[in-house]
Amino acid sequence: MKFSFDLLLRVVVAGILLQTLYFKFTGAEESRYIFSTLGAEPVGRIGSGVIELITAVLILYPATTGIGAVLSLGVISGAILSHLAILGIEIKGDGGLLFYLALVVFVGSILLIWPRRKSLPIVGGLFA
Repeated sequence: MKFSFDLLLRVVVAGILLQTLYFKFTGAEESRYIFSTLGAEPVGRIGSGVIELITAVLILYPATTGIGAVLSLGVISGAILSHLAILGIEIKGDGGLLFYLALVVFVGSILLIWPRRKSLPIVGGLFA
């Protein structure tokens, strides 16, 4: 089997998005704290979980990876901005883990978008 950097990126980005779903959908204390601090508990927690689930599935399916990566970039940009403006880097003693995982998703999403940029709906023509 041939190594594929693209497949590795898709699995890493989608995997990070998917692993957070357990905490969001079960109402784990850390997730409730984050979304309460943002004034979006529980709707923001559940809503972002649903969007992240859809995003991860789109990223894993090769034909929709570009669309999923764009959606991922949007979602994770909101998370990063929330960390920088409101939450702080460290959440409840996590050593910044959630923030650093968000940065991995951000960079991974850009790397997934770049080779697909010309084929993206609506904006793809701008890169032709």
